[in-house]
Amino acid sequence: MAFVRRVRTASGATAVQIAEYVGGGRQRVVAHVGSAHTEAELGILLARADEMLEEEGRPGALDLGIEPPARAVKLLGPPREPVLFDLEPAAGATVTGPAAVISTASALLFDVLAGVFADLGFGALGDSVFRDLVIARVVEPTSLLDTGRVLTDLGRRPASYATVRRTLARCASGKYRDQVAALCFTQAMATGDVSLCLYDVTTLYFEAENEDNLRRVGYSKERRVDPQIVVGLLVDRHGFPLEIGCYEGNKAETATILPIVRQFKARHNLDNLVVVADAGMLSATNLADLDEAGFGFIVGSRVTKAPTDLESHFRWHGDAFTDGQVIDTVTPRKGRNRDNDTAVKAEPVWTANSIPPPGAPSGRIRPNALPGTTRR
Repeated sequence: MAFVRRVRTASGATAVQIAEYVGGGRQRVVAHVGSAHTEAELGILLARADEMLEEEGRPGALDLGIEPPARAVKLLGPPREPVLFDLEPAAGATVTGPAAVISTASALLFDVLAGVFADLGFGALGDSVFRDLVIARVVEPTSLLDTGRVLTDLGRRPASYATVRRTLARCASGKYRDQVAALCFTQAMATGDVSLCLYDVTTLYFEAENEDNLRRVGYSKERRVDPQIVVGLLVDRHGFPLEIGCYEGNKAETATILPIVRQFKARHNLDNLVVVADAGMLSATNLADLDEAGFGFIVGSRVTKAPTDLESHFRWHGDAFTDGQVIDTVTPRKGRNRDNDTAVKAEPVWTANSIPPPGAPSGRIRPNALPGTTRR
């Protein structure tokens, strides 16, 4: 039996849908009428849903064989006195009441985002369903089943769920990621350069009970115990995305940067590149590997998290910094050591030739010979 239901969306609107019960007492959405932001819009959408039930012949109400009486409709505007040229309706003409809004759509928003999609050159993929999925994800990230509601709110007729599933499979088999990466690189080179890139990672969790080969329980800054994945993103100096990678949820963040950077270099045949990341991304091994691969690097860290690194600087120059000031420090390896010698005034300088041999005690290495030099 079909019925009308109201669902609160993530954006705070009220979605009006026609649903029906299927096996096991589950509810299946038959049609999405629209989303209301005010009580007036909600009433209009509920009335439209009732009309749709009647038009489809679904048993939305008991059929008693009684013809419902016609409702009186008032004209818009207050009553007024006849005027000189007030025309009476012609014979046989029907006087209608005020117009009613049966649905609303953010078609302008969709047109703007579709224009951006085309300007970036992504139209070369030739996949309109993929474009609609991307735009829906930008407007309101939600489940795949709920994407149809978002597209309907944007004035689009969404593809069926089966078509959406086939589109996602086509994204993998058609190597959409490689094509999008090439288009992003072309766009970045047309508006600037990629001599300086920034890298960072984030985690995306899933409301799933069991792990699989990709979704694993790992380190979470939000202290979640749900299965998650690790996503690494490389962007240019303006924040425009260039390369993305997806890893198991239990993979260490420091183990993601080198594959992304090497993949980016190999894809576009680059020679010189400076990578910017925070101190948690770049270990001493990563720094050595980046230098060996011909990449420069800048490591950023908060001053409050590096008191030992700054002891020498504080002694010789004080603890006051100017905005944008850059200094070189050495991040201690572990335990007690003499990595930061406060008796030395000169700032350490990291070079490729100063990499210590594996297993060398850190206390026997001069400060300017330590890998892991951090620029702040």
